[in-house]
Amino acid sequence: MIDILNEKTDFDGSIHIIQSHGKSIPEDYGKQNYNYHVLIRGLQNGNIIDGYKLITSISRVSNPNLDYAFFLDLAKNPELKYVISNTTEAGIVFDKNDRSPDFVPVTFPGKLAALLYSRHVFFEGDETKGLVILPCELIENNGKKLKECVIQYAVLWDLPTSFLTWLDTACTFCNTLVDRIVPGFPKENMEEFEKKSGFRDQLAVVAEPYHFWAIEGPKDLEDIFQTEKTGLNVAIVGDLQPFRLRKVRILNGAHTVMVPVGYLKGFRTVGEVMEDPELLKFVEETIFQEIIPTLDLDKAELDAYAKDILDRFRNPFIRHELISISLNSISKFRVRVLPTILEYHSRTGELPKNLLRSFADLIRFYKGENRGESIPLKDEPFVLEFFEKAWKNENLDETVETVLSNVSLWGMDLNQIEGFKSKIISSFEIKTE
Repeated sequence: MIDILNEKTDFDGSIHIIQSHGKSIPEDYGKQNYNYHVLIRGLQNGNIIDGYKLITSISRVSNPNLDYAFFLDLAKNPELKYVISNTTEAGIVFDKNDRSPDFVPVTFPGKLAALLYSRHVFFEGDETKGLVILPCELIENNGKKLKECVIQYAVLWDLPTSFLTWLDTACTFCNTLVDRIVPGFPKENMEEFEKKSGFRDQLAVVAEPYHFWAIEGPKDLEDIFQTEKTGLNVAIVGDLQPFRLRKVRILNGAHTVMVPVGYLKGFRTVGEVMEDPELLKFVEETIFQEIIPTLDLDKAELDAYAKDILDRFRNPFIRHELISISLNSISKFRVRVLPTILEYHSRTGELPKNLLRSFADLIRFYKGENRGESIPLKDEPFVLEFFEKAWKNENLDETVETVLSNVSLWGMDLNQIEGFKSKIISSFEIKTE
């Protein structure tokens, strides 16, 4: 995105990468003059995209564990404006053992707190020298939680109240939501890529064509991204929740729904499911007729998003194993799918046929075997123990009733919803040899 901003606007920005872990920097950065390629591979509007882009916006890579003084000196750069982080979901944490900013904090929020304090001191609390913080970690309210951690460090370190005031008035911590599949280094395609590009790239990365970044932040960020001019799929919004709900219900929900249905039909990847006419129709009907009607965003936007999702599911360059997606399917179904079922029932008085079929197949999936072949279930031990016990009962009616009544799994007794159990049983297909 920064490269595109530099090419198409007057942004003229460069990136200094901070490696927040380890005690070495990969030599390939320096060898490649901090350049690398993004290979963009997938489907877009039904067309195959298979190209690459050289990224030249990185100026340097450093590590606080190697030179902490240099890291803190970065705060003195008057042109520094943005901090973007991606330290994984486990990265935004507070550790009370990081007791002083005089030594390298272990956590990312600790390092950020030390950097911000260094900037506050150097510029003597200048309100114009605050930073915009854009965390990309996939946790809800990531900006808010990161700010809370920074404040905890300020309190732990007994920093002056003027610093806390500066954090509030001069710095902006934005909640964000990112959505892009990035499979990583294209090991199996590197020889082909090197022939095309003439570049031996040890830092290359594959990404799908689709990308989306929603930022809950000040409207002046729109002047930075200039989406009409750049084509970047970035939305500066007042509330992230509808976009988070859209992703969870449509993208994640459809993934979760297709797993038991596809797997029990004998398919093993998302691509195989999408190539089967019957299951493709099932997925499309589920999204457009059962999921989208429960969401309150603009229908045209939802339809466009759903079409992008279907292209992403069809991506021939990414192999998504259904069994991998099935990890912790029960908790995923509760969060991603069950709310849609309940909302659909609330709005229409009916129960959604396809979602209940998936629910029935999920129960069948958790029997742990299909057509004489064992299914390598991966879930919490108490979940697996519960289903093993439930399936010892040979009476299907009683098995389904037992599963639906488990409040710890679903948050409620689903037998209390009129017609729920009978719909599940009628959707059920017992596979016999």
